[in-house]
Amino acid sequence: MVSTSHFERIYSLGLEGQDQVNRAFGGGLPAGCLAVVEGQYGTGKTTLARRFAYGLCEQNHSVTYLSTEHTLSPFLDQMRSLSYDVQKSLLRRDLLYLFGNLGDGDQDEQPELLSKLQGAQQLWKSDVVVLDTFSDILLYDPTVQSLVSANTQRRAIQKIISFFRQITATGTTIILLISTSGLPEQILEPLRAVGDVLLDISVADGHSQRRREINVRRFTGMQQQIADKIGFSIRPNTGIVISNQSVVKR
Repeated sequence: MVSTSHFERIYSLGLEGQDQVNRAFGGGLPAGCLAVVEGQYGTGKTTLARRFAYGLCEQNHSVTYLSTEHTLSPFLDQMRSLSYDVQKSLLRRDLLYLFGNLGDGDQDEQPELLSKLQGAQQLWKSDVVVLDTFSDILLYDPTVQSLVSANTQRRAIQKIISFFRQITATGTTIILLISTSGLPEQILEPLRAVGDVLLDISVADGHSQRRREINVRRFTGMQQQIADKIGFSIRPNTGIVISNQSVVKR
């Protein structure tokens, strides 16, 4: 896969002596890009994003990580199980970890997370901002639902994308994790179209273990050539392990 663009800086994913992730992604993520990582539940989107966050912090980049699923304690437990020690990054404030509570499903009590995020200026000053899982916000946040009520779904998502573009214009990279289950195509299509980086993660059961694969649909601003398909596994006490890469002939 070959790409040219206006992106001038790259945020290295680091850990060169530990794994092949940074090399597999061409040296890192372009500064100021909007990256969309999609896949079904359980494919490894969150683990990949947390590897990105850990490596970025190890390279002295600042990261804001918002999770709609885990508070800080289970987040730290998972990172330790993968040998991704982020304690120092948290203490240095290179890593800002936030739990985005979307409530328990009661429409009357669901917090307006998106509007709070849009108003939290300090959050967007990091080099990289990860929203995990952004699809939860789209499905359950009443701010999004009010936009949908006032507009079509496509126009509503375009308003959100416009906000993200204001942020990326300052040099901040935004990574959106999207679980495709339950999201209508009217929402998925604009997000796929606007992503400077578009990764689609799939998983299949093999003879001895699950085979995970990152399909690189788009990667604008890469430093080096990137394979169309990147195989990987998730191993305890090791984390993300790149298993194979392939370029599809076109």
